[in-house]
Parts: sequence; structure tokens; C-alpha cells
Amino acid sequence: MKQTSRNIVMIRPVNFFSNPETSESNRFQKPEQRPDCAQSAARAEFDGYVAALRATGVQVLVIEDQQPGDTPDSIFPNNWLSMHADGRVFLYPMEAPNRRRERRDSTLQRLRQDFHIESVVDLSGFEAQQQFLEGTGSIVFDHPARVAYVCRSSRSHPAVLAALLAQLGYRAELFDAVDRHGAAIYHTNVMMAVGSRLAVVCLASIRDAAQREQLCSSLRQAGKQIIDIDYRQMESFCGNVIELADADGNAVFAMSSRAWHSFSPAQQAQLQANGRVAHAPLDTIENLGGGGARCMVAENFLPEKR
Repeated sequence: MKQTSRNIVMIRPVNFFSNPETSESNRFQKPEQRPDCAQSAARAEFDGYVAALRATGVQVLVIEDQQPGDTPDSIFPNNWLSMHADGRVFLYPMEAPNRRRERRDSTLQRLRQDFHIESVVDLSGFEAQQQFLEGTGSIVFDHPARVAYVCRSSRSHPAVLAALLAQLGYRAELFDAVDRHGAAIYHTNVMMAVGSRLAVVCLASIRDAAQREQLCSSLRQAGKQIIDIDYRQMESFCGNVIELADADGNAVFAMSSRAWHSFSPAQQAQLQANGRVAHAPLDTIENLGGGGARCMVAENFLPEKR
């Protein structure tokens, strides 16, 4: 399976605000704005990001969230859905009850118009046991190497991970990652990203030296160059980037403008040497949602209908 996809799915929000059900474990949330202005700001940021991605040749399928707007985090579909090259779709168990409403059959029906879905593997039953695994938020995949990188948190339960990896035939690289205050980082994809040749990682967040070295060794064995970001850069969502592909298969690094401007000049040059960069302002979404450019993208590896 390829590491990058030129097709992605994004959900345009109808009632975005800072989700109180996720704030306990998501220290990246900064609920400073009132919900009535958050929606209009987030909608404008969403549309700007979509335009920036399409300008590089990434194929973006935008699906409108449905009313009633009781899904404040619907803008982050990668947590409940992953789409794979063999036609399988995986649905994931979500920690916050109001996020479980994001799993909509209508989204799958829309996908079936243009893509082949061979089967749907629904892991949401683990919610009854209070066991969660929030898609490619919890997991950062290296598909060619068949590795799943996961930092331990309340949203990444090993039993669900084992069930998923048994289906995929991947191995896990588990580790502990914490913020500058020692709290567990809620999702792996805010502290690391893995592309075809580059990996962005906040190594300082992995305080156990053996775990840190094991992670670096695994990445290097897969041929990745490591861009090490510090806590300030991680808090600016430099870890929440994603490598996509244009129509010709060339790399496109997607991120927020805040993240782009927080990379050092040398790191920016390293990214640009390996692909194009697409960025857009996502301050409202990042501050209130605690997620950013990568979280907004659900990669679509499903076979296309011709």
C-alpha cells in the first residue's frame, strides 16, 4: 500500500465549537471564543484550506455535515474512518459520546458513488467496554513498512489496536509521549507524522530513552529522515502535518500556516526539497478543536470507479 493518497475526504462543519466532552484529555484545546462566532470562522478556515489543497492538485471530496449540528468535532473525520486500498473501510470506537454521532451511513453512501467499498469493519463495539482507538489520530501509519505508531493514551486502547492490526497484518510501535507538563498526549498525530521519505517527530515528548531510540530506529530502518521538532513547535501543530500526493504522485505537505511558520528555515528547506507545501490559516480550528490540518483529512485509498 502506498504511503500517500491523492484522494481525501473532508467534512465541512455546520456547528463547530470547542467540544467540552474532549477537553479533559485534549490539552491542545484552548476554548477562548464563543460558539456563535467559532462556526463562521471555522467554516472560512475550512474553505481556505480546501482551496489550498486543490491548488496543488490534491483531490478533495467535501461532504457537508448534517443538521442538527450536534457534532462539534465533525471537522476531524480521520478519527472515526479509515479507507484502505483493498476496499476495506474501518470504523473506530470514539471516547467522547458526542463524537460517536459522526459515524454516518450517509458518508459511506456518498463514498460508494465514486469508490469501491468491499467491506466495512466496524470496531465501534469496543465502546461498550470503554475501549477506544480514534483512527489515524491514535495511529500514525507507515503503510509500506506495515507499521502502526501509537502513543499510549485514554484514546488508544491496546485491545482495539490488536484487533485492528490482526486485520491489517501490521506491527505496532507503542510508546509513551507527554506534553511539557507531563500529561499524556491525546493523539499520536499531534506529535508525529510519517511521510514517504520524511518523519516529523517531537522526540522530547518521548522521555523514555529506550522508547525514543526504538522509535528512531524503526523510522530509519524504513528509510525516513527525521525532522525533530521541539515542544513549542509541537504546540504550534508542526507534528500535525500530512503528506499527500498530487495527480502525478508528487508529494504535497499539508499543514496550517501556524505550523509552516513555526518550522525553522532549515526544516522548511528540507520539506520543500521533498515536495510542495500547502498551508492555510487554521487558528480557530486548532485553538478550539485542539486538532489541525492532519486531523481534518481522511485519506482515501479506496479503488476509484471508472
